[in-house]
Amino acid sequence: MFTGNPFFAVTDVLPSGFMQAYVVLMILAVVAGTAFDLYHKRSAQFFLAKRKQSRAAATRKLDGGALAAIAARTLAHDVATFGEFCNPRRRLSHVLMFYGFVLYLLMTVVLVFAYPADPSPPPALAALWNLGAVMVLIGGYWFFFFLRVDVAHEGHSRWRLVRADLFIVSLLASVTFALVFEVAAAAQSAAATRVCFGVYLFFTTLLFVSVPWSKFAHMFYKPAMAFERRVQQEDGSSDLPAAARRHQI
Repeated sequence: MFTGNPFFAVTDVLPSGFMQAYVVLMILAVVAGTAFDLYHKRSAQFFLAKRKQSRAAATRKLDGGALAAIAARTLAHDVATFGEFCNPRRRLSHVLMFYGFVLYLLMTVVLVFAYPADPSPPPALAALWNLGAVMVLIGGYWFFFFLRVDVAHEGHSRWRLVRADLFIVSLLASVTFALVFEVAAAAQSAAATRVCFGVYLFFTTLLFVSVPWSKFAHMFYKPAMAFERRVQQEDGSSDLPAAARRHQI
């Protein structure tokens, strides 16, 4: 348990290559959902218009070296460590979820494509898959029950759900049932394994096809917006107050 390939348990009931095709479809779903979100909300159009406006208002021109330095600061502060959050607990929860999710996804891809019919891949792969899942669950349940704005500051019930919660709920359900499915497979319960795997697929599909209606696409927007804000601060086109500009830097 926790060292084998969790997906091997369903190879006797699913067609060869099912999980590989499923992973490809989910990647396409994210790409299509993000593109639709950009088109439907006119986000790209708005971003390009604001960028053109800010460039026209710039008081100095930035060279390639300056832009590269800004990109590095954006990556280190806004992307890698979620520096946008002043609350250290909120920041830590997002770090756990982000890095856990990335690790979990990478190991899923490796297990599905490199070891599709191997029950005993290198133990480190399955261990990392489980580690990523546990990181997601620690950060995610901590955020969901204690750190959500409407829970922590507005006093609403922890079980109150709105559309903005679609991403975190589907993520937690998907990863939770991934581990439940793994436990059922380790217990060699064929019926429980199939039921848990079906629930896992349901919530995983919901996670990836709901991009236009959830906060999933924000993972792609935020780095671009953070980079643009820093460029505006450096070229003199920012309309933020001086105190806010110092905080952003």
